[in-house]
Amino acid sequence: MRDTPNLKSAPWRKSTYSNGQTNCIEVADDHFGVMPVRDSKDPHGPALVFEAAAWTAFVTSIKAGDFDA
Repeated sequence: MRDTPNLKSAPWRKSTYSNGQTNCIEVADDHFGVMPVRDSKDPHGPALVFEAAAWTAFVTSIKAGDFDA
């Protein structure tokens, strides 16, 4: 199991789909092998840390429309 990265000074970036009016996430790049994710409305709240391969598969599925209703 991997150690949880120190995210106190991590540079977070908001989703490019964010317009400030909807539910948005932020991610912190440059953490080898993992992708930290948090709620942009709660920047001091908890972050989820996904294995990089799982995050990539999730984003690929979203782009392919696998979760469209």
